[in-house]
Amino acid sequence: MSNTRHVVPNPDGGWDSKKGGAERASKHFDNKQDAVDYSRELSKKQKTELVIHKKDGKIQRKDSHGNDKFPPKG
Repeated sequence: MSNTRHVVPNPDGGWDSKKGGAERASKHFDNKQDAVDYSRELSKKQKTELVIHKKDGKIQRKDSHGNDKFPPKG
């Protein structure tokens, strides 16, 4: 099982939710927020890291939902 879930732009438009290392998207969305919401729920259930990309493909944000190597103190 991959330990990441990605929200990436689809070259044909819209946004995809993909498991890290996967060639194909798990699910396609017309807008980014729907893809982020769906991917965040999956990431929480699977205790994986969520990686959200910008339209140009660069990483915008990362959220860890389990097995964090550097959890916050306190």
